[in-house]
Amino acid sequence: MTASQIFLREAAERADLVEQLLAIGTALSSTHDLGELLTLILTKSREITSSDAGSVYVVDRSSETPTLWFKVAQNDSRPAVAFQEFPMPLTPRSLAGYVALTGKSLNLPDAYALLSDVPYELDRSFDRSIAYRTCSVLVLPMQNQEHETIGVLQLINRKLHPHTVITPENALDVTLPFSDWEERILRSLASQAAISIERNQLQESIENLFEGFVTASVQVIEARDPCTFGHSERVADLTVRLSEEASAVHLGPLRSIHFNERQLQEIRYAALLHDFGKVGIPEAILGKPKKLYPTQLDLVRQRFALARRTLEMDCAQTKFRYLVEHPSHTIAHPPATDATCLHCQQLQQVDRELDGTIAQLERYWDVLLAANEPHVLAEKPLAQLQELARQTYRDVDGQEKPLVTSDEMAQLIVPKGNLTDAERQLIQAHVTFTYEFLKRIPWTRQLQDVPMIAYGHHEKLDGSGYPRGLKQAEIPMQSQIMAIADIYDALTAGDRPYKRGLPVAAAIGMLRQEAAQFKLNRDLVDLFDQRQVFSVLGHFRSPVLD
Repeated sequence: MTASQIFLREAAERADLVEQLLAIGTALSSTHDLGELLTLILTKSREITSSDAGSVYVVDRSSETPTLWFKVAQNDSRPAVAFQEFPMPLTPRSLAGYVALTGKSLNLPDAYALLSDVPYELDRSFDRSIAYRTCSVLVLPMQNQEHETIGVLQLINRKLHPHTVITPENALDVTLPFSDWEERILRSLASQAAISIERNQLQESIENLFEGFVTASVQVIEARDPCTFGHSERVADLTVRLSEEASAVHLGPLRSIHFNERQLQEIRYAALLHDFGKVGIPEAILGKPKKLYPTQLDLVRQRFALARRTLEMDCAQTKFRYLVEHPSHTIAHPPATDATCLHCQQLQQVDRELDGTIAQLERYWDVLLAANEPHVLAEKPLAQLQELARQTYRDVDGQEKPLVTSDEMAQLIVPKGNLTDAERQLIQAHVTFTYEFLKRIPWTRQLQDVPMIAYGHHEKLDGSGYPRGLKQAEIPMQSQIMAIADIYDALTAGDRPYKRGLPVAAAIGMLRQEAAQFKLNRDLVDLFDQRQVFSVLGHFRSPVLD
């Protein structure tokens, strides 16, 4: 071969190597899973150097005592051997430990023939356990831009021929030492790999940060509204499960829906945070168990008690004045016959009037208590409340005042539920509060739709939802899914102070009613029922009972 031919061959090899390194760089930058990233680094490094085996270690400095993790291993001659990751002490006694601590490379022609004055040694027990023979070894630090070693790349047994199977008997004959040129190339690749690993770890830290933020936010929501404890997590579980089921549908109206893992994470975060805006709602409204607030009911009870006591005092004063005006009816001058005594009849009449008035007061109290419950108000109780609204009592200053104030009566005559229009509007404002809060967070590109998904979870397909009155085409599919999960949990939850939880069948029935009225997505409701998505909460429905 002429010098010109040798030059051309070497130039072609270098060009091919440059192409390989560029391809490796592209692959490293597009890989987000740490396990896949480490496997890719090792595979490409072995391809470039024709190495039979190798391993990758990662330095863990999260604790006071740094640890070296054996993460990935490959061995072409022993492909059936399963390698498990494990931690090992970060000391200079091992080859990887020495490189991690010093930042220096090791290029060993024969790892079994080390000088006696070196601090490291090869652990031969691993070779014995798989009937192998380690000869040439190249160990390189993977350092970030601050020259901090974050991992170690170890290549074993550079082969003469790529397809040779190495055994303890032929290892010395079929392997070569790693060249200085290969060491330089691999050092460059190791630095590139370190940047990719650090980027991956940074991404993982960001995700952990978001996860911690979401977890803390959910705790804030539940601390603010203890009566709905666990609601956010349950809605998230239901929403993600229904999203997964929808993604698995390949026929019919739902066939175009598909969510990848990143999108499912985005959906989960939106569901966990969908009620965060409740932190801006007064606690009294959030936890309001009945139409009147407990303090209001106490005040009304005191008025009723004062009214009764006033009636009793008025009765006593009436009887006293009568006795003063009719002195013949005294202990000193008792009537001849009580049964026929006109005076006694007058006094008894006063008592009867008192009893009747107190009985009426007690009936009003019963009407008030019944009306205070958050159920649908019928016409008869409404008429009785209107009568009660006209009743007065005399306070301690002798002034006539309403037994029930106009504000209290406005709350009692709420036709359905326990909230007035003003309170309901404030509760509904939590959706806007949630959106305004979430959109201020610098979400990553994969999570950028979290605010909009949460914003639409109370919208209805027919435009009757809130806060924006969107129609079906304007509501994100993720929000349509979350709406079903949110309503189902609200119906079945047994921890609400103002209502009892419904059985699964009854809740499904109400979801179907909403779908029939074009408020919820009928296909998603059918899927929710058919795939028993609610079973993710431990809810099950017997087909016999249905």
